Amino acid sequence: MQLAPLYPIVYPILKRSFPSCLWSGPETSRAIALTFDDGPHSQWTPKLLDVLDQYGVKASFFWLGVCVDRAPNIALEVYKRGHWLGLHGYDHRAFPRFSPADLKRSLEESQSAIARACQINPQNIRDVRPPNGLFTPQTINLLHQWQYRPVMWSVVPEDWERPGVSVVVQRVLRLVQNGSLIVLHDGYYGGQDVAETTALLIPQLLSQGYQFVTVDQLWQTARN
Repeated sequence: MQLAPLYPIVYPILKRSFPSCLWSGPETSRAIALTFDDGPHSQWTPKLLDVLDQYGVKASFFWLGVCVDRAPNIALEVYKRGHWLGLHGYDHRAFPRFSPADLKRSLEESQSAIARACQINPQNIRDVRPPNGLFTPQTINLLHQWQYRPVMWSVVPEDWERPGVSVVVQRVLRLVQNGSLIVLHDGYYGGQDVAETTALLIPQLLSQGYQFVTVDQLWQTARN
């Protein structure tokens, strides 16, 4: 079932209810963030990287640890090209289904997978996006307790349902505004279309005066 029409309604309610999460950047800035979940994928992610390189755009990737372990060379390539890295859990299980100990283990295993692949300190990977956007107040409290930064979204075109590239593009263009945090997918669901979708979106958004930033840059503006 496609829920894309509901996200714009739910988003402002959740943003007000959980202000310690990053939902978007300042409404006064034309800066927006492109983010990609569920990768890296050995086939879809390299094509996406070529599109991002073509336009000089830096994006943010929220990875599943299991996918990093399957494609460590792709993970390293994403990191070497200067994109921002975050956690999506080791696999795609909803965070509220975990006990606190198991959730912590899932995040730490994801950190370790990224650290091995990219040869970086796991403690430098602190941004977390819950799979499917599912969380509870306890989830957010635990993430803060463990010094992670919860990252959510403001534009969700539901590309994993593969409604068609043109549909996804139009959904994004209809919803985008200053500070938008856009979610696309380069994993097993939706990744088949992600390069084409991104190649259509970026020039249109640039022509509207938007500038692309990473999630870390949005956090910095959120503190000011």
